[in-house]
Parts: sequence; C-alpha cells; structure tokens
Amino acid sequence: MIVALVMGFVVATGIDRQQTDTRSPTQADAESSETGLNGQAALDADAGSPDSPGAGIEASADASHEVRTAEGVTVGAKFSDGQEPVDPKAIAKAAAKTDSPVVSSEPAAGPDAAVATAEAAGEPAAPTLHPTAAVPHEPVPQTVFTDYKAAMDEAAEDRKLLFIYFHESWPNAAQRAFETLTLADLEIKEKLKRFVLLRLPRNATISHEGKRIRLLSHPSFSEMHNRQGIAILDLAHERAEYYGHVVSTFPFTPGKYYTKEALSIILDLPPGTLTQRTMIYAVRIHPEAPASTQGIFHTALADEAQEHADYQASILVQGHHQWDSRFHRINAKLPSGVVAQEVVAESWPNEGLVEACVDCVHSWRQSPGHWRAVRGRHPLFGYDIRRGRNGIWYATGIFGQRLFGRR
Repeated sequence: MIVALVMGFVVATGIDRQQTDTRSPTQADAESSETGLNGQAALDADAGSPDSPGAGIEASADASHEVRTAEGVTVGAKFSDGQEPVDPKAIAKAAAKTDSPVVSSEPAAGPDAAVATAEAAGEPAAPTLHPTAAVPHEPVPQTVFTDYKAAMDEAAEDRKLLFIYFHESWPNAAQRAFETLTLADLEIKEKLKRFVLLRLPRNATISHEGKRIRLLSHPSFSEMHNRQGIAILDLAHERAEYYGHVVSTFPFTPGKYYTKEALSIILDLPPGTLTQRTMIYAVRIHPEAPASTQGIFHTALADEAQEHADYQASILVQGHHQWDSRFHRINAKLPSGVVAQEVVAESWPNEGLVEACVDCVHSWRQSPGHWRAVRGRHPLFGYDIRRGRNGIWYATGIFGQRLFGRR
C-alpha cells in the first residue's frame, strides 16, 4: 500500500523560520490538491531547495521504488504493523514449555450483566481453560473477567484501563499463537497487571437502546472491523475527554496476530485518544526505532496536532496551512528555549486506522527532511490523525525541539 505525501516540511527555529515553505497559501493548496489517489508524492518548492530538509530527494512515495539507506534498510518497502503470520511450529514449541493456561476466567456476573457470554447468546463457547494443580509458591494467575459490565465496574473502581481480548468462539491458529506466544510472555504478564482484563467471544452481545447487539457492532468499536483482537477502554483518567472511551483498537489481520514486542508497545502507550495513541504506536513499532515519541506527550502539542489533523480532513487537503500564525501560537504554549516543528502526511483512501497510521510513518521515512524530525529526540511531542469524508486519513506530528543542540 502506498501513501501520498506532500513534501512541504517546515523547520521553525527562533522567531523567524530559517527554512520555510515559500509558496503562498493559494499556491500551496493548489499544488497539494494535485496529489491524486494513485499515491504519488506531489513535491513542493521546498523539496528542490538546497537549503530545505528535503533537498536532493529523488525517490517518490511509490512503494515499488526501493531505497537503501546506509544502515541497509529498504525504505521503499512497507513495514510491519506489529503482526506476524501464524507459525504452527512456534506455537507447538512454546506450548511444550508450559502446562499452565495463559489466562484464568471469572464466571459471568449473572442475568443483569450488560454483555452476555457466548453461551447466553445461544452460540458455542470457546473451550474453558482449566488451571492445573496448584504448585507451592506459584503466583496466583491474574483474574480475567468474562462479563463486560463486571469488568467495567472493576476498572472504574480501581481507576484502571480495561484490556479487552476479543476471540473467536472456537480457537483458531491466530488465537492460539497470540495466547501461547504473546500473552504467555512473562514481561507481558507483568505489564498486564496494570490493567483489568476482560476476555470475550467475538459474538458477545450488549443491551443497547432496548435491543441486543453485538458489542463489536457498537460504533465505539468500529475500528475493530468485527475481528478478533485487542481493544482498550480508559477508565483511569476521570477528568480526561477520553474517559470511558475506547482508546486502542488492534484487530488481527486474518492469519496474523500481534507479537509480544507489539503488545508491549501497546501496553506502554501514554494516555490519550484512540487516534493519538495509534499514531504513537505506529512511530514506535517502526523497525528503525525513531525517537520522536520518547519525550513527553505534551497536552498543548497533542491538542494542536488534533486541531490541524481535523482541519486537513475537513478541507481534504494535506499541508502546513496557516503555519505562520500557528507557529507563534504554539510557541507561546511551550517552555522557554523550545520551538515548534511540524510534519504532515496522508494515507490511501479507505484504510483502517492502524494501517493508515503505519503508512503515514512509512511515507515520512521516504523523505530525509521529514524523517530527520520523526526520528529525532525531542523533549515534547504530539501526534494525531483524522479521516476525511473522502476516506483518506490526515496525520500531523508537532514537536517541541530545543532551540540549540538539535539532533
């Protein structure tokens, strides 16, 4: 999959921009709109300027045009989103090392529960995992709820994130791989202690407006695409706008599952909205480990990234619109000696959220100027992405970089 990228990269330092998009807003919008649905990059005036970060780049965003870096990384190739194809041999090898189940289950709360288990829905349930005989000094397995309302109440009371694992009613290869190779990992088990855990069949139902509907059919879970996978609900940050909202959705691609490395990143994402956290995940899962998300996820920069992503999606045009005024406004919200820097990108039409975020990061990798910003270590950062009515996602990253000593 290819993404279109306008190379209008802006580096802002001091009061005046030393490297800037020299086009007028009218010219910029006209040139940006030339980026068609074929995914080819529309190069703006900055890309050809010897002083600009993108100077000298000749490769387009076409994924078929592979570019080798000094480190031997093929930057034209599509990078993984953190999932791997199922390997039956790896599952068998891991299963042979342990006799204990990956999770233990808590029975449903009863007839007043908001979500029915697969049995209550009149459909076959997944085979129950029974613990083996107790071993002295063996840690007690973490409780895993099977009832949505009971799990939500527990998470709200404990002020924790709710980790939801949707699975097929009957185990398939991806489910076995995820449970055996990912959830069984000791580091993952330790990180999951910070969450309330909920395990539900993919066909679990809830009562909504007097009707029974599948939970995955609720708009809150739309980015799960009715697949098995992982969702996270925030019941930890009561004063945040995203409290009580779904803040992560990672559906399994058919025949694939999320690795322990990917899940470890998901479990360590900072508090934020669904789109913000998914953009941060896409940066962190990149194999070259760009450092732009290693600083502080700054509220003001996150808000500005959200606002600009919204604006691009509303006008269906990617670009650094009104950067002159936004630059000074953003800088006024930052500590002394820190100035704003911005990157933008867009996806192919009709991609899911995770795929769109990964593709936007991939497109930044194609431009030396953009990648210099994304891979750099900044004290402050903010990312967000929005989908326009044309089905294209528009991403924005804004960094607070130190005025001196930039990397």
